[in-house]
Amino acid sequence: MVMDAKAWGQQVEPGVQPGLGQFVYLADARFIPHGETKMHPHHEIDVISVMVEGRIAHQGSLEHGQELNAFDVQVQRAGGEGFRHNEVNPDDVENRMLQLWFLPEVAGEPAGYRVYHPQAGERLRVYGGDEGQDETFAAKTVMEVARLNAGDQLEQDSEFIAYITTGSGQANGESVGEGDLLSGDALSLTANEDSLVVLVHQGAAG
Repeated sequence: MVMDAKAWGQQVEPGVQPGLGQFVYLADARFIPHGETKMHPHHEIDVISVMVEGRIAHQGSLEHGQELNAFDVQVQRAGGEGFRHNEVNPDDVENRMLQLWFLPEVAGEPAGYRVYHPQAGERLRVYGGDEGQDETFAAKTVMEVARLNAGDQLEQDSEFIAYITTGSGQANGESVGEGDLLSGDALSLTANEDSLVVLVHQGAAG
């Protein structure tokens, strides 16, 4: 859904939206029962996985054996050291997972791994912000995950990209729903029902 030319060059597919800041890729995928990505390497990229439905069994050089359940967020920093990973659907039913990529602002960082557990009604920053401010990897481009209850509002007063992962609402006066990718200079969103929204922006929270 997002492929930015700064990372993909001529491989960008027609109709795919460019990213924002260091945000260069977004895919919304369903794994077939017992499907997997196969073990593969990454270097100088920050890879964020958001579980939407089902489970993932994480394998690889960083925190091998972790399990992600619905709404969990996994952040892997490859840095100059790099990492290898494989994400496996351990179940007999399909699952659903988002994957987002961010280019690091500083080359040669050590590899790192973090997991977050956003709660219902919470807007949680999982990537970006100032060094030492919290437990996220430092970056100017910020990613947040919002688990909105019906009636909750999500406000952002800087340039943004938002993905309505589940649910529906009213955003800047327009009706939006699952699968909608929004962008602009400011966002005012009210959830009509319980919703999961991924928000990428530059700067402080709105």
